[in-house]
Amino acid sequence: MVYELLTIIALCIVFAGIFYGIFGDATEGVRRLFQQVFLWAILGTYYRWCWTKSGQTVAMQAWHLKVVAQDNATLSMQMALRRYVLASLSFVLCGLGFLWVIVDKDRLFLHDRLLKCKIIIA
Repeated sequence: MVYELLTIIALCIVFAGIFYGIFGDATEGVRRLFQQVFLWAILGTYYRWCWTKSGQTVAMQAWHLKVVAQDNATLSMQMALRRYVLASLSFVLCGLGFLWVIVDKDRLFLHDRLLKCKIIIA
């Protein structure tokens, strides 16, 4: 989790700087909302790219974890997008979809249960 957070922070710093260079200060108003949506989309692109190419983010590689479909195939771009959106929603809802792993018989996050994908040891 910490490794993933470091990657997210680094991406946000770099792309917030790019955003600032193009659009200027985004501390309030519509620019702030636009910057948040922009950064969310950048992170989504990172996750989708990682999940569809190798099934692993940089942090997942360090822990030898991989996200795959039920048939152990790499996620499609559409499934990766859905996973990112549902995981984001889960995060916004105080992590409820992540806490689902406590009660799930297969130890799946709620978004993985809904999308029929899983995290395996690579």
